[in-house]
Amino acid sequence: MKKNLIPLAVLGFAGIALTSCGGGSNAKKPLIFFNRQPSDTTTGEIDMTTMNFNDSTYYVGFDAAAGGTVQGKMITDYLKTRTIAQLDRNGDGKIGYVLCVGDEGHNDSKARTLGIRTALGTVNSSKSTAAGASNTVEGSATVKDGTLKVVELDSKAMSGTDGSTWNANAAGAAFTTWITKYGTQIDMLVSNNDGMAMGCVSADHTVTDVIPVFGYDANSDTLAQIKAGKFTGTVSQNVDAQAAGTLQMVRNLCDGLTGADVYTKGFSTADQYGNKITASMGYTASTKAVLAANAPVTSTNIDSYYNATSTPRDSGIKQITASGDTGKSLKVFLSLYNGADNFLSSSYKPALNYYAPLMNIDLHIVEGDGQSEDSITKSMTNLGNYDAYAINMVKTSSGSLYTNKLK
Repeated sequence: MKKNLIPLAVLGFAGIALTSCGGGSNAKKPLIFFNRQPSDTTTGEIDMTTMNFNDSTYYVGFDAAAGGTVQGKMITDYLKTRTIAQLDRNGDGKIGYVLCVGDEGHNDSKARTLGIRTALGTVNSSKSTAAGASNTVEGSATVKDGTLKVVELDSKAMSGTDGSTWNANAAGAAFTTWITKYGTQIDMLVSNNDGMAMGCVSADHTVTDVIPVFGYDANSDTLAQIKAGKFTGTVSQNVDAQAAGTLQMVRNLCDGLTGADVYTKGFSTADQYGNKITASMGYTASTKAVLAANAPVTSTNIDSYYNATSTPRDSGIKQITASGDTGKSLKVFLSLYNGADNFLSSSYKPALNYYAPLMNIDLHIVEGDGQSEDSITKSMTNLGNYDAYAINMVKTSSGSLYTNKLK
């Protein structure tokens, strides 16, 4: 489903946000879902029952559908810079690629798989995002000196033995199997995220050193590999904008902002403290979602995203000072679906921990096991002690498990 993404700066009044921070009913407090948008795992339809839990329920993430398109275009743009001889390792007239799929029920994974297959012409008539080459057709791609056929040799949803998804170890094991089966037919490796791609690199870098490798997330280890010429490209979903945006929504709601101010202050315009997230973010009114833009990261622009000695942070976010009823210290319950997830542990969590003190927010972080919602919900006790809640679910269809806890 195509989203109508509206620049925050042009939005007008969109209703009153009724907020109860620091007291009152838990059911009226701000509830921010992030990174995993409440949705049906089969159809991808947004779970608006969850999103309408109260007037202070929002989602903060990135534009998943647009991200898939960005990843696909990044790949085809790269292919146009390479010759047939550089790309076709065994001379069979085809670009054979393997694809690491994350969670087949996750909107982000669906969008990325669709974006890749659409760009390469391998998407079938039903636009399937299911893993398996049988769900694709033969495509084609323009290269520097002609055209090559494109085939998806194999793809697999990378689930660990513990039931976790987006699993790097599972990807490494699958890549080893693919190398044995397909050999030099493998001309390119594509992944729904950087973690799985890096799992493949670790499994056999002698192959990944000579083929294009594409991921998604712009994790620090991947950026280092791009800088070193060992990884071809990734997509930044602006993790700092997302992390700061999640906290900005909490700050705005608990400071009593209403209407469009909730999703414009600190985003498209400076808030009362002078803070404004630098990266572009838009608001989708129909799904109550604030979404960061995506950007390709390759050797041509790596210096804008990677510094070996430090992690670039958004200079638009500075220390706020409490004044009256605003800016006061807030205590927030925040969950991460899987403490071992590469993107969350190496990128998202450090960003949260950087921006939270600047926004005078005290985070109580609970890390799930990536398998069971209970690994998070069992820690949802004494909820009256928190001013707001920020939730990253294990499954996107589990929104009601969290809202029921707050009723």
